[in-house]
Amino acid sequence: MSDLMRAMTISEFGGPEVLQLREVPRALQVRDEVLVRVHAAGVNPIDAKTRAGGGMSNAIPTLPWILGAEFAGVVENAPYELSPFQPGDEVFGIVPLARYPGTYAEYVSAPSMSLVHKPTNLTMQQAAGVPLAALTAWAGVVDIARVCTGQRMLIHAGAGGVGHFAVQLAKFYGAWVATTASAENHEWLRELGADQVIDYRNERFEDVLDAPVDVVLDLIGNVRDNTGSRSLNVLRDGGLIVNVPTGSWATIHDEVAAAGRGLRASGLKLADDGVALRTIAQLFAQGDLQTHVDAVYPLSEAGAAHERVMQGHTRGKIVLDTLS
Repeated sequence: MSDLMRAMTISEFGGPEVLQLREVPRALQVRDEVLVRVHAAGVNPIDAKTRAGGGMSNAIPTLPWILGAEFAGVVENAPYELSPFQPGDEVFGIVPLARYPGTYAEYVSAPSMSLVHKPTNLTMQQAAGVPLAALTAWAGVVDIARVCTGQRMLIHAGAGGVGHFAVQLAKFYGAWVATTASAENHEWLRELGADQVIDYRNERFEDVLDAPVDVVLDLIGNVRDNTGSRSLNVLRDGGLIVNVPTGSWATIHDEVAAAGRGLRASGLKLADDGVALRTIAQLFAQGDLQTHVDAVYPLSEAGAAHERVMQGHTRGKIVLDTLS
């Protein structure tokens, strides 16, 4: 095995053009880490924000750096003889953002607790787009909101990477689910279980919901049409709003306090939760979750993948094929 690998790196912060394909030292395996030959890597908005100098950029220890947090691939080296992950196993998982060299590369060394065996009913490209988005949806729907049977939930941007998992998880745990999306995604979201789909281009969600909701999962914030602030108007007294995108609603707690009515608010920071990821993998294996890959780019075209993510309006996930 060569001591070098191909990786998409950044040596400075800026536009998509700062992404450069280079040969770098192969990922170093230490402690309980599993060395994985990456077949595909998910592309997420946090990657684009970090590349541009926002997001997690202030935590990157040195440049050049490899972006990316989620991946699917085949185990190359196990950390020890009786590890649950053995050479040849198909796995998918996540590495801590800005703490580990990322997944836009031929190899990644990932903590054992941050990866799981890939369900056989997912392709590598499908699996690569699952971990970060699905764990974010899990944290918002299950860990924070504790959504359960009989609750009403509004999910903004339901057709996106996090959103389409959130819709399915909320329905799986028994909630009534409304979501906002463009018209071309309405039928698909109903197939995923949404009870009401609102065309945000032509309808105001506060005008068409027929009753208050218990929880709003805000995947937009106030960067578009004051979506976050307007969401307070559809919450029941004592309801909860969970705002996810970094920097999308700076005044959330002030506005919630001013609104009164016992409203609650929380942000969300992703945890690399291997236990939750195993549950998510089981839900896929059972057919209770599905994913959608909107586009696949070769590793060399990571810049174009970032441009696509930055445009928004993605159905599901954007993925890099690291073998091409």
